[in-house]
Amino acid sequence: MQPTLRRLDELATFLADRDDTIAVLGLGSAGAQRARLDEHSDLDFFVIVAEGARSRYVERIDWLEAPCPLLFSFAHERNGRKALYEDGIFVEYAVLTTTELAHVPFSGARVVWRRADAPAGLAQSEVPVPRTPYDTVDFHLNEALTNIYVGLHRELRGERLSASRFIQTYAVDRVISLLRLASGEAPYRDPFDVSRRVERAYPAEVLPLAEMIPGYAHNVAAARTTFRWLSRRYPVHPGIGAAITALLTRSGDYS
Repeated sequence: MQPTLRRLDELATFLADRDDTIAVLGLGSAGAQRARLDEHSDLDFFVIVAEGARSRYVERIDWLEAPCPLLFSFAHERNGRKALYEDGIFVEYAVLTTTELAHVPFSGARVVWRRADAPAGLAQSEVPVPRTPYDTVDFHLNEALTNIYVGLHRELRGERLSASRFIQTYAVDRVISLLRLASGEAPYRDPFDVSRRVERAYPAEVLPLAEMIPGYAHNVAAARTTFRWLSRRYPVHPGIGAAITALLTRSGDYS
């Protein structure tokens, strides 16, 4: 068995002997999409516990250390931790009651272990996965254009880090969403992060990421590339198009 999955099984076996645990759910590549698991995958999971038991499993990590000593760990949220085992397996988990689980959005979960009397349907979230408010071509196109516009103004003001986020992150996320609408759902799409596995889904000639995301010192060049990519594929409104062109010209980087 792959070491990451074995570690999850080891944890589940240990927790199954406790009288206040209900289930262990694998998520991500340890969940329903195990075909994408590889040597670079981390281990994401939920531990479902009885009412009143959560603090025990959040504050004490003896159960986490049962299969292997930890090299490092820290609390990254109220209910969970991130940790690195001595053998190199990296984990991220949350401890939840069934009541709390009912309010958490997630997808692609797998029941690794459950108590015989555990509630049915633990692996299915009743909370919709957060999505962009308007998942349409019009929204993603115009959001990308306005991201570029705002980013160029931030660059001209000297706010280069903020500019890089608007131009090289937010606008590119919208480009990826446009590609998804045009070509369908990519295999193993992550509903929480549009950037996951895009390199496998779209070749460089379709999505030129190296030119769209050249780095902190190249915001204007990135804006030019993404603006041209959008303009060649979609009807850019002349108002915002002219405004972006003027900013690129002002920055001395448009021809």
